[in-house]
Amino acid sequence: MFRLRAILLVPFMLLSFATSGYANIILSATLTNSQENPPTTPTLSTGGPRPASFGTATFNLNDAMTAMTFSATVFNIDFTGTQTPDANDNLVAAHIHAAPTVTPTTNAPVVWGFFGTPFNDNNPNDVVFAPFATGVGGTISGKWDAPEGNGTTLAAQLPNILSGHSYINFHTMQFGGGEIRGALVVPEPSTIFLFGVGTLGLALGRWRWQLGTRRDRRVA
Repeated sequence: MFRLRAILLVPFMLLSFATSGYANIILSATLTNSQENPPTTPTLSTGGPRPASFGTATFNLNDAMTAMTFSATVFNIDFTGTQTPDANDNLVAAHIHAAPTVTPTTNAPVVWGFFGTPFNDNNPNDVVFAPFATGVGGTISGKWDAPEGNGTTLAAQLPNILSGHSYINFHTMQFGGGEIRGALVVPEPSTIFLFGVGTLGLALGRWRWQLGTRRDRRVA
């Protein structure tokens, strides 16, 4: 009996964790030029090519759904205006956009700005702006608090965010409408839950096999 309890303890803990309802929701975004609408092709002010810009972002929605923190790392967009000699790649604004009608080929209004205009991370201001010491780009993080929003609130936008109808983008001097964009991806059913179910099934199967083996020995 002790061995059975030991075998079943881990998968039951995993299932309990995955279904507790008290874990934060983690979302992510991969930002590229091709996801912008229309897609962008970065160039220098002289017309020559410049490196494609890209980035990643993660979002953490607390269990009470009253605040969402984020951190984004972006490459080949000038965070200071002095990382490259050309002005086309200068960062001018960054936002989260959302609407019930958002698709990969449609745009939406700004619902929360965290760099440039509009700026809504102001109650309080949680922005941490960190340009790369070398290279082009940087990291920026902040927190969308309950009172904040660009004519809206986090609570009002949660249905859009959690249903896959939102995106984050970074605007540059060349592309005032947005140079890179990434959809906020809602996580699939928890891999922890699936792992827990599989582990529990294997544990029960092993226990039944061991029980059957013991019965066969007794019969023999």
